[in-house]
Amino acid sequence: MNRTVKTIGLSRITIETGTRPPDATTIVERKGFGHPDTLADHLAERLSQAYSRYTLEHFGAILHHNFDKLALLGGASEVRYGSGRMTAPVRVLVNGRAARACGDEPIPVDELAETTVRGFFAERLPDIAEHLDITLRITSTSSPGAVLTDAQTPERTRWFAPRSIDDLRERTILLANDTSLGTGWAPQSPFERFVRETVDNFSGGSPFTRAHPWCGTDVKLMGYYDGDRADVVLCVPQKSPHVGSRAVYLENKQVILDECRRLADLCLPGTPVGFRLNVRDVPDKDEFYLTYTGSSIESGDEGVVGRGNRVNGLITPLRPMNMEGANGKNPVYHVGKLYNLAAMRLARRLHEETGGHAEVHMVSATGEHLDQPWRILVRLSEATAQADKVQALIDETLNNFPALTTELVHEGVLLS
Repeated sequence: MNRTVKTIGLSRITIETGTRPPDATTIVERKGFGHPDTLADHLAERLSQAYSRYTLEHFGAILHHNFDKLALLGGASEVRYGSGRMTAPVRVLVNGRAARACGDEPIPVDELAETTVRGFFAERLPDIAEHLDITLRITSTSSPGAVLTDAQTPERTRWFAPRSIDDLRERTILLANDTSLGTGWAPQSPFERFVRETVDNFSGGSPFTRAHPWCGTDVKLMGYYDGDRADVVLCVPQKSPHVGSRAVYLENKQVILDECRRLADLCLPGTPVGFRLNVRDVPDKDEFYLTYTGSSIESGDEGVVGRGNRVNGLITPLRPMNMEGANGKNPVYHVGKLYNLAAMRLARRLHEETGGHAEVHMVSATGEHLDQPWRILVRLSEATAQADKVQALIDETLNNFPALTTELVHEGVLLS
């Protein structure tokens, strides 16, 4: 292994080449679009996008906000063959902070949040959209650090109460909001891609789900691959209004298993794959993964931002990863969002350039320049990778944060 260390501005950059590529053994999990944790992640991000777009349109800048502590608390439902109904609402707890005015012009934060929540559920889980209990806990309190004196009012007190957009420090200099970590790696293995495609095939509005309206979206897959064979535990709910009997439910399970084998043949040709589907089912007691809406959020389950898929869409404990909840964070300077997305994309570029495995870590120090991470670590399996070319890709990534912010706000990038 070769190591090059550079100090550029406030950043210490370490580039390691000829590192050991990951082992073939892989454990990988993905949660589908109707899983409560995924719902919480995507709703938090939708709230950030809605607030960002509103403030951009009305004031010309994205005002301070974060919605990354959102939680969904499960409702209650009644499920029967051929029918079902909600018996208690899903509780949506919107925790966060947002500026409620810019100067003398108010921002309808609560109305914007409630409209966004209801629109999100109307799109993602229509049967739940009319059964929501929304609680807003959105403050405008600044972070610690404002020491009051007789001489002046600290700048920090203006973070969530700006007199104008001139009070936004990030308009002149982008500083990291926290000490945090961004992690990325590439490429995904064929098995990791298979896991993602399989979950999305059953939960993401695919031709399969359009052809089989009984298929719910609260899908979860845990997979293990040892280099020779793969084993998969898969949960796919069915929607009770479309399932008229026990026999129909069991027939539908076979349809799912047949589709799993078709996908395995396409994605993993020649690899033996074992499937276990809805293993908690007890047919003789009519205990099935049968839901009214297609998601367990209808009945007692809960979802919290940051507990689901990582920014690359997977949960991979044998790969480098971190536990940062990126969704709902401010897209201008929150490193827990920007560094994870930037590290992932940089790793993909490095893989494309070198042909080998690439791993990227970006570590921030709170209050320092966003484009000068405290530490950057790049690991490449390709021994002949040239440090100057790697450095050029790093520089390009670090200069791209404003464009990344624009993409997050306007293009609706899915961060899980």
